[in-house]
Amino acid sequence: MAEKYLGESIAKLGFGFMRLPRAKAGFDMEQINRMVDHFLDAGFTYFDTAYVYEGSEEALRQSLVERHPREKYQIATKLNLMSAKAPEDLPGYFETSKKRLGVDYLDFYLLHGLGGKGIVKADDLKAWDYLKSLKAEGLVRHIGMSFHGTPEELDGIFQKHPEAEFVQIQLNYLDWDSEKVQSRLVYEAARRNSRSVIIMEPVKGGLLGSEESAIAKEFKAYDPNASAASWALRFAAQLDGLITVLSGMSTYEQIADNTATFRNMGPLSEKENALIKKAADILKSTPRVPCTGCNYCTPNCPQKIAIPAILDLYSNYLVYNTLAGIARAYGFATGRGGKAKDCVACRVCEEHCPQHIEIADTLAKFSELVGEKK
Repeated sequence: MAEKYLGESIAKLGFGFMRLPRAKAGFDMEQINRMVDHFLDAGFTYFDTAYVYEGSEEALRQSLVERHPREKYQIATKLNLMSAKAPEDLPGYFETSKKRLGVDYLDFYLLHGLGGKGIVKADDLKAWDYLKSLKAEGLVRHIGMSFHGTPEELDGIFQKHPEAEFVQIQLNYLDWDSEKVQSRLVYEAARRNSRSVIIMEPVKGGLLGSEESAIAKEFKAYDPNASAASWALRFAAQLDGLITVLSGMSTYEQIADNTATFRNMGPLSEKENALIKKAADILKSTPRVPCTGCNYCTPNCPQKIAIPAILDLYSNYLVYNTLAGIARAYGFATGRGGKAKDCVACRVCEEHCPQHIEIADTLAKFSELVGEKK
């Protein structure tokens, strides 16, 4: 198959509109406007959002579409497959996104979160056919997917759907050889099928950008002027076939640092690649709460606490020494059950834990860490 490379004219840093700064009344639009202006002034043009990112599409309209000429940027958003029940639902989601964004067309439109059962659901909903129709009508310029599955699944999608022009994947130096995420193998599957790639989570939700972690000291010793985040971004950006590398920036300082990183970016040296590998090894060897996610602890919890998810968040704090991304992830983890503060220390969960974790005590530590009040 011929190369379907879409990224020739797009600067390699993309602005992810998922982790926007907040104010008491909602989003901090004054800061977001400043961030958008800086991003464009620095020569970058790609903005990413999604139907299910609450308020994000509207914020993008206010900060970008209503304030800058349409030809100065690209907008990507994602089709809400999670809530769709039938093919007839899809046009409504598209029209809603278009209205929220205030645009007549989308530059990039993605099926959201394919992998596992989501692949089957997309086919059952005839979602690829719908995206093809939008492209044929000129309402969408490029169609693809965000993906959280295996390399074998990605191979299968591309073989079944040659219309898919690109894929957005989770990729960073910690997940590069991960058995779970398989960043390298998924990336190689995309390139093997001659498709362009958008990278998400290059800083792993901000965790690899912590300036307080053990790896930050290693990086500072090599280059005192480079941020920890810049190392993660440079690792991702060195790959070929990229449309862009998304960064979910949430402060003006982050956008200033990230744009400076990409403006001054050169290839990683052999020493720098070796240092990144050392950083990954340090993180992998840092002790975590020994939870395996077996979920034996959860069925008898009287407070319906998502114990493994919270233990994983606490482990992230232990490894990276930062609370970056915890509030949002904690909200997801506790959306249908109790919070860490709701634990009544009955310790029934501990009786079922194969790893003999002191769960109640760990939940109490996490609750104190995030400042919960009982």
